[in-house]
Amino acid sequence: MKFSAENAARKWPCGRTEAAMVTVAVVLLTACGPASAARRPDPFPWSGLFGDHRQRPRKSHPSTSILPVSVPLPRPRPAEAPAIEAEKPVPDTPRAPSASTAPPGDRPAEPAPVPGPVTVPIAPSPSACRLALTDAIAIAPSIPDIHGPGGCGGEDLVRLEAVVLPDKRQVALKPAAILRCAMASQIADWVRTDIAPLTTGLGSVIGVLDNFDSFECRGRNRVVGAPLSEHGRANALDVRAFTLANGQSVSLTDRTVPREMRENVLHSVCTRFTTVLGPGSDGYHEDHIHLDLMQRRNNYKICQWYVWDAMPRIAPLLPAERPDEAPPREVAAKPDAANPQASPSDTAKPDDTAKSDGAAPDPGATESATNKPATKKRR
Repeated sequence: MKFSAENAARKWPCGRTEAAMVTVAVVLLTACGPASAARRPDPFPWSGLFGDHRQRPRKSHPSTSILPVSVPLPRPRPAEAPAIEAEKPVPDTPRAPSASTAPPGDRPAEPAPVPGPVTVPIAPSPSACRLALTDAIAIAPSIPDIHGPGGCGGEDLVRLEAVVLPDKRQVALKPAAILRCAMASQIADWVRTDIAPLTTGLGSVIGVLDNFDSFECRGRNRVVGAPLSEHGRANALDVRAFTLANGQSVSLTDRTVPREMRENVLHSVCTRFTTVLGPGSDGYHEDHIHLDLMQRRNNYKICQWYVWDAMPRIAPLLPAERPDEAPPREVAAKPDAANPQASPSDTAKPDDTAKSDGAAPDPGATESATNKPATKKRR
């Protein structure tokens, strides 16, 4: 493109002064454009539209520039000042070898670490039942609480191993029973007060209490889905028999045991325990006696134990034979007047029977039969 003042004057009708000014401006723009473009990067195409917002470097002022600071030298020491004494050398003292640098054999023994405070769990104070159940009454050490599924277990539990009688003899429980303290205390008092004097009438003293079942986490009567048994709460004991000191075993459900003794045991357990189940109760306790201390509304108790009679030695299966000296059986004739609706076969007379057998009728027998009143036939 050729541009000159003449062309500008020809294109824009203005005076020569204005044309000269335009020419000078074009020359300046042409000269300064490449240099400024080289110094600055190409801006964004639309950056000039809103202005260039880039931060410009600040000019440093002469007051803020770092100037070299002259450090003043110390003044010379005056002549009248005392002389400086030389420092005496400190003798080197031998240091004890540290535990890390000393050889393994020469290392001193490390002091034992001081143990910190040990937190010991505080045991709960014993219950009143536990304090009352001393070794003079029963051998029943305490055991930890049991918390099983479905409410099984309990607190204040003991392992009842033996009952101590007033004369210091021991009645062992075989096997040992895991019970709550209240139940174990009631069993011990029952053996000491009721059973021990009762067995003396059999010619010996009690030595062993047969424990059929005590604590067991199960439902009632071992039925699936049944409510939790008192055995699952360690609140029940199943007793099957006593063993005397002479070796004799006395079963509480045996019919050969004197009925009076079994009834005495029945009365004692029904007085002390809230639940007593035995033969004839529900079919699950035919061979043992169930005892527990289940709490019910209004102190309701259950005592279901039927003391059966002794079985006869010989069962009367058939009737006894008729002795030979017994009088002959008499059959009474029923008159027609007494029973007008009787059939001809029922009103048959003995003489008719005799005629049918071919024998001659006896007039005396017929007359005596008609004069006697009617009697019931014997069987």
